[in-house]
Amino acid sequence: MPQDITRHKSDTKALVALGSNLAGPAGPPALTLRTAIDEIVCADVEVLAASRIFATPCMPAGAGPDYANAAVLLRTRLTASALLSHLHEIENRHERTRQQRWGARTLDLDLLDHGLKVVPDIDVWQHWYDLPTEQQRTIAPDRLVLPHPRIQDRAFVLVPLLDICPDWIHPVLGRSVREMCAALTEADLTGILPKEPPESLALSDKGR
Repeated sequence: MPQDITRHKSDTKALVALGSNLAGPAGPPALTLRTAIDEIVCADVEVLAASRIFATPCMPAGAGPDYANAAVLLRTRLTASALLSHLHEIENRHERTRQQRWGARTLDLDLLDHGLKVVPDIDVWQHWYDLPTEQQRTIAPDRLVLPHPRIQDRAFVLVPLLDICPDWIHPVLGRSVREMCAALTEADLTGILPKEPPESLALSDKGR
């Protein structure tokens, strides 16, 4: 029997960021995120923890309506590339289009981390980590790069992650989510507000 290259023999933890600022087939952005979280679950993927949904300003300013953002902690046997394909299939069901870099979208599912691995290697990761902001607006990697090179820069990613895995350590930078959040400026955090109370956290596992 040929080896199944889409699955690992053991479970791996992964982090995914979710965002939406356009209504889609499931409804308005917040409902789209909750629907997508349900759709992520399959035979090979379990959601261990889901953050609250946060209202966040659109980035860059003026590019579209403000966002709903969230994050989930997963346990999966899928490889990173297979998990990314699974996420893209969900985006497609929600009519995600990719006509503009950082443009408005019905659903964005970003794979942030998969088993603390650096993919494809540290040199490629460092290239995208060092990419100037102006180039980030127009250039996207042509392959999966992990951990996501912009985790440490984005309050709309870090704030939801603080709900579910404050002690997760960045595999390259060696800093926890809690530490990266503490390094954000007041300007970074302006306009990021929970749309749900703390008791609405769907699952109790905090991913520590």
